[in-house]
Amino acid sequence: MPSAEDTSVHEERSVVRPTHRDEVAAAGSELIGGRSGRWARLGGTALTPVAAVALVAIGMFALGMVQKLPCYNWAWFRGAASQYTHACYSDIPHLYAGRGFADGLVPYFDRLPGDMQFLEYPVLTGVFMQVAAWLTPGGGSLQTQEQAYWLANAGMLMICTAVIAVCVARTHRRRPWDGLLMALAPAFALTATINWDLLAVALTAAAMLMWSRSRPLAFGVLIGLATAAKLYPVLLLGPVFVLCWRAGKWRAFGAALLGAAGSWLVVNLPVMIPAPEGWKKFYTFSQERGIDFGSFWLVITQRSGEAIDVSTVNTVSTVTTLVLCLAIGALALTAPRRPRFAQLAFLVVAVFILVNKVYSPQYVLWLIPLAALARPRWRDFLIWQTCEVLYFLGIWMYLAYTTSGDKHQGLPTEGYQMAIVLHLVGTLYLCALVVRDISMPERDGVRHDGSDDPSGGVLDGAEDVFALTHIAQPGAVRGEGADDGAGAAGSRVEWGTAGTPAAD
Repeated sequence: MPSAEDTSVHEERSVVRPTHRDEVAAAGSELIGGRSGRWARLGGTALTPVAAVALVAIGMFALGMVQKLPCYNWAWFRGAASQYTHACYSDIPHLYAGRGFADGLVPYFDRLPGDMQFLEYPVLTGVFMQVAAWLTPGGGSLQTQEQAYWLANAGMLMICTAVIAVCVARTHRRRPWDGLLMALAPAFALTATINWDLLAVALTAAAMLMWSRSRPLAFGVLIGLATAAKLYPVLLLGPVFVLCWRAGKWRAFGAALLGAAGSWLVVNLPVMIPAPEGWKKFYTFSQERGIDFGSFWLVITQRSGEAIDVSTVNTVSTVTTLVLCLAIGALALTAPRRPRFAQLAFLVVAVFILVNKVYSPQYVLWLIPLAALARPRWRDFLIWQTCEVLYFLGIWMYLAYTTSGDKHQGLPTEGYQMAIVLHLVGTLYLCALVVRDISMPERDGVRHDGSDDPSGGVLDGAEDVFALTHIAQPGAVRGEGADDGAGAAGSRVEWGTAGTPAAD
């Protein structure tokens, strides 16, 4: 029987070290002394890989807060253009008064003065905003209160950042260092405190960790909570459905669906029933909102000079999203090997972002953790991040241009359109690589050592019971043993040397 020391050494050696498998990571490691040697004892100190990733993420978040200092000190309060020229805009301080928190109004229940009659955010995000308002001291000028409100939110969002970092680093047991992709992402630091999206991102990251640990009910509960904070997390139920269909894991999908519906109702019903008009504002606002910044729809209208009816945009966007999601589902059912959960999750969220009528800069936060798990390659990740950072700068310089009057300081319309195209091309580039990895599993870096789906939970190593095409490759075995016995027996491709850690 092996000793505890032997087991510890085996676990250390089984950790995938990106500096040994990724050229860009190896080159970057020269900044801190080079890649780890053969005698390095990974995890032999109190600073484990997961802890290191979390600390880096918190440090980058803090740098993002420093980047907002010009706005915190004065630009938020002295005209619109200055906060754009310094690229430090945030919704948070402006909505403290604009959505009634400064006056003690109750979200969803109390009507707001002005055009926006009720808070236009989902219920759990509204709760988050209200908690931050309770933590904000009431004395002093309105500017002082808005500064304190931003700091209270930033502190809570920093906790969300730590949660995301830990969850991403732990989702793939043998690949904790992939979490550095999320932790060091420049777009994450720049956009983290623009809005409240990190709450939903943290809940989604925790949900994916629960799924990877074969806890579908907990996954569903967290997805339901995440959907109560932002709409996009519900899209992850689609990949779960398709993958469980292919593997015959209907019981796991049922638990996830039940948990998601239950937790979403628990959060929403206490507001939906007594304050239906305020509760539905998020959904009506999303439908009525016109073409806005960052979308290809805006490029079309600006280039053509023709307005597009909002109902037409809503219909086309919805239909396009459904068609592309069906295409992703077909890809999942026809691929030579069942795709990894993170790959499909990234694709469906990316599709939602690409065809939407608005792309706020902070929406990149939805994709960063998913990209780190779906395509953990530094070169491709940094190419995409470069496009997103350029878009981040582009939107603020464009707004500076439109608000500077005759001075025309900033980026003209044509330049902003180029920034939008860069964002679209960068995201499509990463999507294309993920699709290629699904179609050619031997190109998937996560599977190079014979792993199946480290984030798949009950799907990891499971046999296929349904596929739209016959899989015939050397090493294929008959699929049996599905938990419900549903579907016709299919076949499974053994990839690499399953169960045998690769030498690093």
